[in-house]
Amino acid sequence: MQPYKTFEHTADIGIQAHGASLEEAFAHAARGMFSLMVDGSHIEPREEREIELPVEGDREQLLVDWLSELLYLRDVEGLVFGDFQVSIGEETLRATVRGEPYSRERHAYGREIKAVTYHLLEIKRTKKGVYIKVLFDI
Repeated sequence: MQPYKTFEHTADIGIQAHGASLEEAFAHAARGMFSLMVDGSHIEPREEREIELPVEGDREQLLVDWLSELLYLRDVEGLVFGDFQVSIGEETLRATVRGEPYSRERHAYGREIKAVTYHLLEIKRTKKGVYIKVLFDI
């Protein structure tokens, strides 16, 4: 099974991600989001960032917070990420993310993702693990 796949929705685009665990599904959703932004170009793990987010509310809110934090780092620091190590505890999501500055010479121009939306947002357990569906405003 692929870790993620994209789907079109009106003027937006989304990701359906799968993982054996919630952490793996969160990592695959992030990988899919960045793949959309660089049109599948390879992202080198040249820089590393540590992310820590409080677990407030449900898993869906945590997913939006997680992906939004990654978009914030892209906007503020100009970084794109391709490697995600995620750990979710009862009170905190901790992650190590690796990537590099976005470069027109190295990365294809993909979709400009403005925000993570709540529309169609879904996280569910399946026989094979965890399934995530998330839609992005482009």
